[in-house]
Amino acid sequence: MKDKVVVVTGASGGVGRAVVRQLGAEGAKVALIARGEAGLAGAAVDVGAEGGTGKTFAADVSDYDQVRQAAQRAEAELGPIDVWINIAFTTVFAPFLEITPEEYERETKVTYLGYVWGTRVALEMMKPRDKGVIVQAGSALAYRSIPLQSAYCGAKHAIVGFTESVRTELLAEDSGVKITVVQLPALNTPQFDWGLNRMRRHAQPVPPIYQPEVAADALVYAAEHPERKEYWVGGMTAATIMGQRTVPALLDRYLARTGVKSQLTGEKAPTGVSNLWEPADEDKDYGAHGGFDRRSHGRSVQLWVSQHRRLVTLAGLGLAAVAGLGLRRR
Repeated sequence: MKDKVVVVTGASGGVGRAVVRQLGAEGAKVALIARGEAGLAGAAVDVGAEGGTGKTFAADVSDYDQVRQAAQRAEAELGPIDVWINIAFTTVFAPFLEITPEEYERETKVTYLGYVWGTRVALEMMKPRDKGVIVQAGSALAYRSIPLQSAYCGAKHAIVGFTESVRTELLAEDSGVKITVVQLPALNTPQFDWGLNRMRRHAQPVPPIYQPEVAADALVYAAEHPERKEYWVGGMTAATIMGQRTVPALLDRYLARTGVKSQLTGEKAPTGVSNLWEPADEDKDYGAHGGFDRRSHGRSVQLWVSQHRRLVTLAGLGLAAVAGLGLRRR
């Protein structure tokens, strides 16, 4: 990624913040798009400290014109965009009927249309050059929905369908622009501190929980290897997606019993902070991590296997050959 121009939406906190740090360490020129000024400033400092170049462009991804203007400014200051990574989203933790129509529409605009507008702007700039990479940060919840997050799950499902349509169009045109999706597991990010929460207890990721750097590793790897349609991160993500394909009704009943309790802590009340309408990190920099460091994994064996599929396949074939030779000798 050295010297490549990379746009990251949602760059001020959480997974986006971890991604821009890694890009900085690889020497990229990073265009940071988000709403929160304090978070953006902190992210730019992080990129520079890691050895890259970071420029901030405040924009609300739910507004196409703002995204387009931010991208134009990024190209004017950094050069032609090589990679676009869509990460920005917002969350509402509440039963469906306790979310107002206005709140539902707002989350859908940010979490779904934010990806649509980011993808559109990226394609408008990349297609004339016939090169570029778009990476969508997805979720295991793009295939298997859970209670209390109907708007988020609906948006993530929609991103998969939207991206598949765009990918087939690019393939039909034999375009040099690539698009891929990274389906992520539960992550220790500020999402659970600044998501709108109507429950009585503080929200938490559904265990097992991973650090945002695991997601960053996967997203940057996908940007460097965009030939695959999709990447899965974390063993639970793979199990969830495969389970949805084979026993969806069983998962419905299981999540009806466990899905609410597993998303709420027994330790404290909600923070009262919400970034749904206004950025939570306008005056406070939340960084990349949430409040679950002690319970979070810093590595994913499944991700390593996914990144080294050829090596694992060759090793498996080698072991099979050795076993077969041993049997023949017996």
